[in-house]
Amino acid sequence: MTWHDLDLPRGITGRAWSPRSPAGVVLLVHDGAEYEHRTRLTSAAPGCHVVLLDARDRLTQYSADPAYARQLSRIVRDLGRGAPVVGVGASLGALALLHAQCRFPVFDGLFLQSGSFFRPALDRQESDFRHWLRIVRFTGRVARGSLGPGVPITLTCGTVEENLANNRDMARALLAQGCPVTFAEVPGGHDWDSWRAALDPHLTALLRRVHQED
Repeated sequence: MTWHDLDLPRGITGRAWSPRSPAGVVLLVHDGAEYEHRTRLTSAAPGCHVVLLDARDRLTQYSADPAYARQLSRIVRDLGRGAPVVGVGASLGALALLHAQCRFPVFDGLFLQSGSFFRPALDRQESDFRHWLRIVRFTGRVARGSLGPGVPITLTCGTVEENLANNRDMARALLAQGCPVTFAEVPGGHDWDSWRAALDPHLTALLRRVHQED
């Protein structure tokens, strides 16, 4: 098992972990360093090649940013090389994965936790966020059925967090477009304890599904 640094576009850093055996799936993880520190994803998903990405300005790059979506699609193409790639992210990191997949469909599955899928009718408390309009324009297009990622998606969200309503809304919108979506409401809030606890069984089940469809 080895870690190595990646040569990535400006504004993005990352490193990759490779298991001893050939990897069946590549997990590409937003907020990667903290996600691995908090969840020990490499232990929770044995046998997977894990790529930890970190954005220099995550509030901008993870907020439905077209430039970042383009960069991410190129990274996925370079990393996959025939192996299925599953995006993993929480909060804005989840939003950015869905946005990238809708613009440049390169992922084979998405694991989205507590996504910041803001909607004007549900999330007015977030309207001071500087990229609010960019996010709600994107989520509105998905809700209207004009975009769709077309791959297996698992969404998880805590039962006591503000994002629960917009995650329910997003799951319904994607299901209405015929996307293979699993939505799980899990105990807890918008925090690492809840995200870590949701890896098994929900990420495990998604990986099995991606294997079957590969």
